[in-house]
Amino acid sequence: MSSILEEPSVRRAVFPVSVEFYHELGRQGLIDRSVELLEGVIVQKMSKSPLHASMVRRLARMIEAVLKPGHLLLREDPLTIGRSEPEPDLAVVEGREDQFFQHHPGSALWVLEVTISSAELDRRKAEIYASGGVREYWLVEPEVRRISVFRRPENGRYGFQQSFEGSGTLVCEALPEFQLNLDEVFVP
Repeated sequence: MSSILEEPSVRRAVFPVSVEFYHELGRQGLIDRSVELLEGVIVQKMSKSPLHASMVRRLARMIEAVLKPGHLLLREDPLTIGRSEPEPDLAVVEGREDQFFQHHPGSALWVLEVTISSAELDRRKAEIYASGGVREYWLVEPEVRRISVFRRPENGRYGFQQSFEGSGTLVCEALPEFQLNLDEVFVP
């Protein structure tokens, strides 16, 4: 990353990118799947470690086991929220697959990000998800065996935030059928 972006005056002068322009860059082949649009800025996504990939697969299997008709589990698929198009590791959205042939979902019931080396950025995404009305956001940190839960979006922020560590069961308010035993999810 260029150190020039550490300069506040340069950050203020960065050219913001609209969602439409971002899509056009993709159509033209000028950007690839290694980036996402966050608050009008094209950001390089982090590479995925074996631990990250394994945790995402494990959580996806657990979520799929309780999904009801009318809910879709998305994996690294975009959500279009204002000036952003984040691609969360996992998202549960309401609807049918054929509803999203022409556009990406504009919100989700529940978003999960697994973070190994990008916790700061993933915490910043909470504001994006809250502004899009995402009912619940989980930040899963397997290396420290912690899940930070954000709930009750209002005015671009979450009204509830709590971190869970150690043993116990965590229930998703947005999808109450999903209950997560912390000991099981963080098994090596």
